[in-house]
Amino acid sequence: MPKMKTSRAAAKRFKLTGTGKLKRNKAYRRHILTKKTTKNKRNLRKAAMMDASNVKQMKKILPYL
Repeated sequence: MPKMKTSRAAAKRFKLTGTGKLKRNKAYRRHILTKKTTKNKRNLRKAAMMDASNVKQMKKILPYL
């Protein structure tokens, strides 16, 4: 059997934590920041965990992560 291919786009966006969960960055922090509150921007800095409903699909496109 040939090797499975990793989705390179997904591999650049997600990291695996020590416990095996998927870590992701939050959206809406690239531009148009003037109308967003300081509190909102501060909370967008922190990384978030991938939702449990999406983990099965992500493991399929990231077989070696």
